Order: sequence, then C-alpha cells, then structure tokens
Amino acid sequence: ADDMGLGKTLQALCVLEGRCLVVCPTSVMHNWAQEIARFRPGLRVCVFHGPKRTLDEDAHVTLTTYALLRGESELLQAQRWSAVVLDEAQNIKNPDSQAARAAFDLSAEFRVALSGTPVENRLDELWSLFQFCNRGVLGTRTSFARRFAEPIATGDKRAAEHLRARIRPFVLRRLKQDVAKELPPRSEQVLYCELEDRERDVYDALRAATSRQLVEKLQKGAGVMAALEALLRLRQSACHLGLVPGHEADTSSKVELLIDRLDETVANGHKALVFSQWTSLLDKIEPHLGRSGIAYSRLDGGTRDRGGVVSDFQSDAGPPVMLVSLKAGGTGLNLTAADHVFIVDPWWNPAVEDQAADRTHRIGQDKPVMVYRLVAKNTVEQQIVELQQKKRAIARVALDGADQAASLTREDLLSLLEA
Repeated sequence: ADDMGLGKTLQALCVLEGRCLVVCPTSVMHNWAQEIARFRPGLRVCVFHGPKRTLDEDAHVTLTTYALLRGESELLQAQRWSAVVLDEAQNIKNPDSQAARAAFDLSAEFRVALSGTPVENRLDELWSLFQFCNRGVLGTRTSFARRFAEPIATGDKRAAEHLRARIRPFVLRRLKQDVAKELPPRSEQVLYCELEDRERDVYDALRAATSRQLVEKLQKGAGVMAALEALLRLRQSACHLGLVPGHEADTSSKVELLIDRLDETVANGHKALVFSQWTSLLDKIEPHLGRSGIAYSRLDGGTRDRGGVVSDFQSDAGPPVMLVSLKAGGTGLNLTAADHVFIVDPWWNPAVEDQAADRTHRIGQDKPVMVYRLVAKNTVEQQIVELQQKKRAIARVALDGADQAASLTREDLLSLLEA
C-alpha cells in the first residue's frame, strides 16, 4: 500500500521467483514488460493478451488483465502459480464482482496486492483485498462489518485501532514525505470560474427541472441511478454547454479559464497535464489549444501507442501539454516532465484525482508540482469538493488512524441535489 510513485512494481519484481502471474490494467502492461526487461532481464515473459493469446507454461512471468482474469478464469485457476500479483488491486474492491471472485480462486503459494489507494470509499474494500491475500484474517464479511466497518463509521476509535493492529503485519504503507524526502512539494489550488449568463440560465433550468422530483424519489428510498444521471448533466453543464443534449456552444467559461492558465504555464517554460473524465470535453478543449498555438498530445482509451505518446511528452522537445482522460491516465504512468496538473471536472472520489495528480509527483520529479482543480462557482461542483474532504477520511481510518469515515451515500446525493 505504498504511496503512489514509490516503486511498488519494482518491489514486487524483486521477490518474484518460480512461475508467476501478474494481473494488471491493460494500460500498464507495457510498463510491467519494460520494468521486467530493465530490472529482471533474465525472466522470460508471457503477455497473455489479445485475440491470439496463448499461455506459455515455461514463462517466469505471465502478464494479463482483469478482463481476461474474468474471461479466462477457468484456465488461469487451473494453473499452479508460485506467486500471483494484483497490480492496482482496487480493481477487486467489490468482493461480489467477477474479477474479485476469479482472483480469490487462483491457486498460488504467495499472493501480493499492490495499490496506492487500498481503501477508496468503504472499509469492505479492504476486506476484499485481504480475502485475496490472506483469506480469513479479517473474518467473514458479516463479522467484519459488525466488528469494524460499522463501529468505525460511527467514530469508534477502539475498533479502528483494533483493525490497524490486525492488518499491521500484512501491510506495507509508506508515504512520500516519509521516504522520498528529496521530492519537491506538491501544492493544490482551486480555480473558481463564474458561469456566463447563458450558461447560468441553462444550469439553473436543468437543476430546477430535475432536483425536486429526484429529491422526492430519494427521500422515498428510490431513484439513486436517476439522481446520478441528473448530477452528470449538472456537472457537464457546469463545464461546457456543448456536452448538454440539445445545446451547442463554441466555448465555455471553464475552458476559457483553462486556456488562459495554460498560456501562462507554457509561456513560463512549464509542462502541464489536463485531466477530464469525459473525452467529449477533451474534444472541446483541443480546438482552443490549436487556436492558441499550444502544442499538445493526447492520451485516452483510444490511444494506440501509449508508450510513444508518453516518451514524446517526457522528452525536452515534446509538446508542453498533454490531454488525458482520467480513466486512461489515472494509473501506472510516469509523467514527471510535467509540473502543473489541471483537473477540469472534480470527481467525488478524491483517490481517483490523487492518482491522476501523482502521475507527475513521483520519484524522478525535481520541480515543485502545482495541482489545480477548476470549479464553477455556485454549482454542484462546489458541493463535490466539500464531499471529497469527507471521503478522504475513509482511507485514513485503517491506514493513518482517523476515526471518521464516509462513502457516497443517499444522504450525500441529497445534499448535492438540495444545495
């Protein structure tokens, strides 16, 4: 559970022996192959991926993905592995998911889970990781909820300390500030923008049309998916009217603020990452970069040569700006050429945003890093930023000793819609 950027991949490679399976997101398979070639060049690697995939039983390390862990579960479970490594192990945080169930049933002498964010929303995510690594050490799900999750959620400090004592022998958790003291500081700032009159009118109309009906549904115990859909529309409206069905716009207040800041950033010789959850919003930003004469690259789920795009950006001659989708760029990338990060649309899970920002604030960075969150004033985005602060508490419960916790509850949805 080392903090992001402290070398979990390399630490795992140092102890692998025998026939090993590594399960990771597709986006970081290339990184694993590179790291093995660099640090353990004597290991034979099998990349079990793609339409013509075959399992090489003589390979020392087999690399595969969570999608294939689900789709090829019988084949992978029939093998006897010396070690199984789950990278970005939060992918099995839901113990009822197909990926988690497939992981639980793998046969291995040694198991290790790698995750800089082992708890994102709820403590039962931690239970799921332990069910894979050391089954039974945290009891059944029912007993874990009764003994730990429920008391800790209400502020029971004794239960929190009991949980920390139970997991301490099995968790390596180091933070950057404790280990990599040479890393320059990371600063964060919220950049607020005011919606233009037309943007405000559309936003307020959307909110009025949906909020009352949805609040009534939520209060009656239903409508959670409808509420999330309404929040999606409100959040998109706060970013760019062109994302809202039935509306068109060439630009937005938030995009104009972003371009102004990027102009200043690039003019001062810095490189920047621009993150959004929506590739459609990145599409809206691209033309403005072109008109401003700002060279850029882009990394999203459709990028074919990820390694080439990253290498180009990391080079001195590479473009000063990279547009990155939060899903494609949130894990497994080293982008230390950048020292400015712009998160265009805030997300209620702060761990996902932190993962994105830590693509640049990691070992190898020699400059202070600035992280900017762009927030439209007097919109649901302001409430999301407040919710992020609550949700950071849950990760500290088991790992750092905080005694309060929060998840995205029905009450959270109500507060966002009623604000």
